[in-house]
Amino acid sequence: MEEERTGKPAWYAAHTYAGYENKVKLDIEQTIKNRNLEDYIYEVRVPTKIVNEIKSGKESKREKKLFPGYVLIHMILTDDTWYVVRNTRGVTGFVGPDSKAVAIPEEEIEAISKEQEEVIIQYEEGDTVVVSTGPFKDSIGKIISVNSAKKLLSVGIDIMGRETPVELGFVEVKKI
Repeated sequence: MEEERTGKPAWYAAHTYAGYENKVKLDIEQTIKNRNLEDYIYEVRVPTKIVNEIKSGKESKREKKLFPGYVLIHMILTDDTWYVVRNTRGVTGFVGPDSKAVAIPEEEIEAISKEQEEVIIQYEEGDTVVVSTGPFKDSIGKIISVNSAKKLLSVGIDIMGRETPVELGFVEVKKI
């Protein structure tokens, strides 16, 4: 690369076609290797978080993009690096006025980088559920309270003619 390195590295956001974020990331990384740009483009990221979903008594984890349609690039902005990223298949432009790349503040990148996890719960107070495991299997009750931090439900179950609160895990019940 002929151009002299004068700028400091910063993070920039490139807009991509929806669903092409990972493909764009791989293409830019391949271009970095092919053109020996390791001294100018340091990292390409597709920020994600883990989503813990509890549905019908089953818990599943999946990765969810924090910013669909965007990739983050840590680089020294030069005419060449701008050109390489901007002309990668799937990239529609940089975030900034008139597609001129604007650096993202370091504090925002740090906040994005912190491990993030989201729990999606389908249970609410008042829902009717059936117990799927344990000593209360096949019992039907109403949810009294939801403790998402501990993944527990307090369910009112009829025991000997009296409604008794029982603590059950999210995966031990199914919504009716």
